[in-house]
Amino acid sequence: MRDMRRYRVDNCSIERTLAVLGEKWTLLVLREAFNGVRRFADLQARTGAPRQVLSARLSRLVDEGLLRKVPYQEPGQRQRDEYRLTQKGLDLYPILIALMHWGDRYLADSAGPPVVVTHRDCGAPVALRLLCADGHEVGGPRETTPRPGPGARLGAPA
Repeated sequence: MRDMRRYRVDNCSIERTLAVLGEKWTLLVLREAFNGVRRFADLQARTGAPRQVLSARLSRLVDEGLLRKVPYQEPGQRQRDEYRLTQKGLDLYPILIALMHWGDRYLADSAGPPVVVTHRDCGAPVALRLLCADGHEVGGPRETTPRPGPGARLGAPA
């Protein structure tokens, strides 16, 4: 096993992901998008985000390709945009479920979790599992080994 400390971290996927997702309002907007909330006023009411903050987060999520704008118009009103998840945005679902499950385990009220996500077809609660490519369940970090990937770079950051 090679020592991962010999490799640079200036192209770290975790750091790059956090640059896009790593703040409260972004994750709350995504939570609501996964719950079917699409319109600015509804997103603002559900998240409690200040108008300017919400506008900036929505712009960033559109620029990053996680949401797309879809025009709509209510009778007698001007045209506005709805925000819908793209495939890139939909691929974040396991991350939000993992955050929710962690919060349910360590931060929920004594009454239990406020939301239980269930499988639409059978009604059973959804659970996340970490599996290797051969299908073995991985119990945690002590059962893994980080290895350099194809994008790994040796040496100190430039």
